[in-house]
This record gives sequence, C-alpha cells and structure tokens, in this order.
Amino acid sequence: MNDRRPPEEFTDVNEAVGAEWESETTPYERIRHVIRRRYSPVSADAVADDARTAPKTARKHLNTLADEGFVETTPGEHGSTLYRRSPESLVVQQAADILAHVSTDELATRIQEMREQLTEYQAEFDVDSPEELAVNQTNQALAESGSQPDEVDPERIREWKTLRRNLAFANAALSIGNAEQFVDGDRRSTDENVPA
Repeated sequence: MNDRRPPEEFTDVNEAVGAEWESETTPYERIRHVIRRRYSPVSADAVADDARTAPKTARKHLNTLADEGFVETTPGEHGSTLYRRSPESLVVQQAADILAHVSTDELATRIQEMREQLTEYQAEFDVDSPEELAVNQTNQALAESGSQPDEVDPERIREWKTLRRNLAFANAALSIGNAEQFVDGDRRSTDENVPA
C-alpha cells in the first residue's frame, strides 16, 4: 500500500513572496525600492506594476521622491512623465556605503594611492584620460591609413576607467564625511551653549 498523500495545490512562489512584501511594506517603500534599481527612464504605470500599487499612487510617490532628489523626471511621449533614479542619489548612496566601511583617515590615504596610480596611467599612455587615448588612436589610424595603431590592452583601459570612477566616489565620500564632521561639530557647539 502507498501511504503518500497527493501534493497540496501548487502555489506560485513569486506571487506568495510578492503578497508578503505587499503586506509588510507601504506603497511608498515599495515604489522607492523599485525605482532604486531603475537607471533608465520608466513610466509610473511600470513602477506601479512592479510595486504592486495603483498608477495614481505610484505617480504621487514618484513625484515626492523627485522633490526629495531621489528621482529624476524626463518628458515621455504624449506629455507623459518618465522616472528614474537620480545620479545624485546614487553618488550619495555609494559614498555612504564607503563611509560605513572605511574611516575618513583611511579614505584619504586610499585616495592618495589612487591619484598616484592615475598619474602612472597618464604617464604610461602619455594622455590625461582613456577617452583622449581613444581619440589619439583614431587620429593615428586616420593619418596612417595603411597601418594599424598600437594595440592597447582593453583590460588596462577598463582598469583605468574603473580607477577614475572609484576615485570620484571616494572623493565624494570623503567630502561628505568631512561635511558630516562639521555638522556634528556645529551641533555639539550649539548643544554646549544651551544652559542645562
């Protein structure tokens, strides 16, 4: 004899997780979560679908997020508005992530090291940027129509571009970290002046 019972009715795991997410969060939180991962413009209707809310609610919260600087708007077709994560909010988030793991003193040291490495790339290729190198190679190829320009390792170019990006984020993090120290210092000095 077989004691096995038939399986219970299959439930869609994605739907179950989505329903749980919807019950545990507000529409604003879901919309912020959805738009946080959008780097190209998208309609409020698309955000509403992903955030499991009504388009009108999505528009309202997206406009609030735009007012806060978290979202950037662009005109769409037929007078519609498209939304995407603002570059400024990405920089601030990246800076906050860096500051959560690295002290400002250590960050200043790392920035100096990255600047030195950047100078090495510039000396190696005798240009200020990877873009300038590409222009020089194109000009060389056009001037010497029969010959190929010196081949540059694409991995070295990627490393150079990554270094510049990381340096920019590190500089932003250091600036924010220093500014926060002044804000905290101003807050303490104001608190110290208040009689107990």
